[in-house]
Amino acid sequence: MAAPREIVAPRLRGWQADALARYRAARSRDFLVTATPGSGKTTFALTLAGMLVAERVVDRVIVVCPTDHLRTQWANAAAAAGLPLDPTLSNAVGPVRPDLRGYVTTYAQVAAKPALHAARASAKRTLVVLDEVHHAGDGLSWGDAVASAFELAARRVCLTGTPFRTRAEERIPFVRYEAEPDGGLRSVADFGYGYREALRDGVVRPVVFAAYTGTSRWRNSAGEVIAASLTETSTRSIEATAWRTALSPRGKWVPHVIAAMDGRITHLRAHGMPDAAGLVLASDQDDARAYAAITEQVTGEAPVVIVSDDPKASAKIDAFASGDQRIAVCVRMVSEGVDIPRAACLAWMTSYRTPLFFAQGVGRVVRARRPGESATVFLPAVRPLLTLAAELEQERDHVIPPPSQESETLLDAEPVEPAERAADRTELVDADAAFAHVLHGGRAVVATPLSADDEDYLGLPGILSPEQTAAVLARRDSDARRRAVDAGAQPAPEPSAEAVAWRAGAELRREVNRLVAVLAARTGAPHGRLHAELRRAVPGPVSAAAGADVLERRRDHLMALLGG
Repeated sequence: MAAPREIVAPRLRGWQADALARYRAARSRDFLVTATPGSGKTTFALTLAGMLVAERVVDRVIVVCPTDHLRTQWANAAAAAGLPLDPTLSNAVGPVRPDLRGYVTTYAQVAAKPALHAARASAKRTLVVLDEVHHAGDGLSWGDAVASAFELAARRVCLTGTPFRTRAEERIPFVRYEAEPDGGLRSVADFGYGYREALRDGVVRPVVFAAYTGTSRWRNSAGEVIAASLTETSTRSIEATAWRTALSPRGKWVPHVIAAMDGRITHLRAHGMPDAAGLVLASDQDDARAYAAITEQVTGEAPVVIVSDDPKASAKIDAFASGDQRIAVCVRMVSEGVDIPRAACLAWMTSYRTPLFFAQGVGRVVRARRPGESATVFLPAVRPLLTLAAELEQERDHVIPPPSQESETLLDAEPVEPAERAADRTELVDADAAFAHVLHGGRAVVATPLSADDEDYLGLPGILSPEQTAAVLARRDSDARRRAVDAGAQPAPEPSAEAVAWRAGAELRREVNRLVAVLAARTGAPHGRLHAELRRAVPGPVSAAAGADVLERRRDHLMALLGG
């Protein structure tokens, strides 16, 4: 090997220094670090690697990560730290280059040839860094391959930002577990650093979750037109179809929310964050390209489109991270580990709703660069996403449920999307959008009066109350609606003769939802509970299926409660 380059010790954050001290004290071959996305796990791992190389504990470093783009990102960070790692080493090449300290590979490559990586890891005393180690639990083949490839490594460090639940037979290699009273197993992190601590330390930005409601209308296979609000209590099937309908590029919900996010980017750029950018997260490549066209119509500027089929996707991510474009539309390529610090806004336009994917997606916009920055996530006001947002600050360990509970507690498996299965049997009629509330402390907060200067402080903790933050977004909502209309969003088709009657019902549903929101603001009760109480007071179907007579009685009941 060529003469070693000088290892550069970076300035560490408090948690990174504490984690290194814990590692020294543990003297363990395996070490698991759970740290919130955006907090600096890469810096910790490379500092540890440099320390072990300098102390001649290890001679080689191997990093395993989820994607090819992250290989380059890791290699660049390692080079800056004085640890030259090869991000291009393939399974077709045997030895590691003698002038390099090691290499960066992916879980897929390890799974393809575990014996090759085992030979490389055992040829020298090796530190293996397993980045986003939950990927080693993505199936028996990957987990077994990782265990086989790195069983003889001198040291192993596992990193994850989003612990998750999984099947008992897919427990993650090199992670310790403790038995739970109910028969399950819980992983034991050697060092943990959650969102709450990172926010306290100024390591991540505070997040404002801006929830947008709206009424979705679709025609089912029987030709009936059904309307449902995103915030209305309904069956899971109706909720899922309403959610999927709202995300249709042919409706009004998508351009409205894109306009709202673009307005937030403009405000950030005018108030101390001149390179602020936003990400639109789509469910698939077709939606991504359609959302890109809408973004250009709304903003007047073509966004960057990042999809996995594009051979230039990795280069586009790098260019966007260091460039000045306002918005990037993507599917999953920037959902995990990708570093775009100037991204401060996220539009959640996907029906993915697992805790793992949600935390990773939000993690793309929380990385703090300087004091005073904040992040805003624009999302549909549906129960699964609002629940995930409310739970974001909670510490979550990797929990393996006992066998009898697996079918009910596998919260992080690939999402089952009933709306997607039902899409072939439904036809979009229309979908509109309106600002609903911000989420704070697990509760929905609606608007309260504020001064003209207050919106300069949107998102800064301790400056605006949650109610004032909601007022800022509500005040901007009319402008977002106007921009969406001006951009030429496709109008709803003229109703057929059999569909005329639903228009009156749709107006009544909107009025009922508005009155429920007012009552929620007065009482502090959740919207869902008020809708349930309303159905008990005025019996009948859920509002999505209720006739105009039931909706009128519910409206009158709410007006009586409000003294109107």
